[in-house]
Order: sequence, then C-alpha cells, then structure tokens
Amino acid sequence: MIRIRTIAGALFLSVLLILSGCAEEERTPAQHAAHWGYEGAEGPSHWGDLSPEWILCKLGRNQSPVDLSGLIEGELPPLHINYRPDATEILNNGHTVQVNYRPGSTLTVDGHDFTLRQFHFHAPSENTIDGRAFPMEAHLVHADAQGNLAVVAVMFEEGAANPALTQAFAHMPEHAGDKHAFSAETVNAADLLPADRDYYRFNGSLTTPPCSEGVWWLVMKQPMTASRAQIEHFRHVMHHPNNRPVQPVNARPVLK
Repeated sequence: MIRIRTIAGALFLSVLLILSGCAEEERTPAQHAAHWGYEGAEGPSHWGDLSPEWILCKLGRNQSPVDLSGLIEGELPPLHINYRPDATEILNNGHTVQVNYRPGSTLTVDGHDFTLRQFHFHAPSENTIDGRAFPMEAHLVHADAQGNLAVVAVMFEEGAANPALTQAFAHMPEHAGDKHAFSAETVNAADLLPADRDYYRFNGSLTTPPCSEGVWWLVMKQPMTASRAQIEHFRHVMHHPNNRPVQPVNARPVLK
C-alpha cells in the first residue's frame, strides 16, 4: 500500500509540473525540501532516497534514458510536427538550460495530439544508440490535454552550427535562476529536428526527479549537428555533465 501511494504521489507531481509549463526539469513547491543533482550524494543513484515522492527513481521498471539496442521492427506511424517560432524565454534552472514555448506548436502521433511546452539539453546525451553516446541531446517536451507527456529526443554530433542553438544560446543565462525573455519569432524548435523524421519509440519516464513513468519517448534516428563552440558553451554553463545514466530496459519493446 505504501508503494502504491508513493507512485500515485509521483504521478500527481508530474501533472503539476505540466500545469506549470515546465514539464521535465522544474520542481513543484512540494519538492523544494529535497535537493538533487548529478554528482555525489545528490546524484542519480541516490534520487530515489532523497524524497518519498521520488521512489520511482529507485523502484520504477520503465525508466529513462535507455540504450537503444536490440530493436524490434515495427510499423511506427509518422510524426506530424507543426512548430512555430514561439519561444518565450530561456532559463537556467541549475540542472539544464530550458527554452519555454507558447501554446500552438503541436505534435500528432498515432492520432494523438500533444502541445510543445519546452525544450532543454543534456551533455553528454542521456539515451545512447547501440552503446554510443553523443556530445549533446535535446529533449522537446510535449503534453496532451490530460497531462500525458511525449518527449522527442534529438542527438547532436559535432559539426556545423545549428541555427536554433545560435539564436537561443546567444542569450544563455550563465547562472542558475537567471532567465532571458525572447522577442517574437526569435527561436524555432523546428530547426532542432532532422529532415528525416524516422524514429525509435519506447515507453519510459522523466529522466529527472520525480522520474514519473508513462512518458512516450520518440528518439530521432538521424542526429543533428552543433558546433564545438555551441556544445562547449552549454557545458561551460552547466559546469558538469547533466545526464542520468542509462536504465535497464527490462521487458519493454524498443521499436524502430
């Protein structure tokens, strides 16, 4: 009964995160008593012990990220993506750099409609492909009308500069808690996506506390490029890697 209640509490907190418009990386007031990070006693291996609401970080069976290997062939439906250049602000929350979005940019998959809420970054990548990690990964976080989440993940290799990163990172806040507002039509999340929209799909979780499960993960097969300067700029602002290690796949199918 205790475990059922704690899992229910974690799911309730994830809905609160969506309603606040900062789905994956922000904390609700109920979570302010617990601090977490990526190193030492507050690192990923301890998240499940830092707060009762974060028990899924320790006991969950469908956790993210994962290594995308041993893939199963599947008839995956196409992704219908309609993003506008509607970023409102970029903020440094101490765990990542996050770009918040106005309502109106949408993802439709398998007849299910989601709205883009924000995107943020991890370096190095959290998900891996056949054991390979990438220098950086973007997570585009979406929510449907019921608060269910879908994350489109994009891997970045070192190469040509990315135009969306050029626009966003020009205003990257250097210190935790700082943010910068964007003028209209400055940053377009569509520039983060490859032209080839083939993807991998699995059911997973948030990759930060409370590690709530039931998240649709859609990982683009084709990586994008970011310049060395763009990647190093993000790493410099974070001061340390901000990736959760890959989690056991368990019995989940990973489709391609």
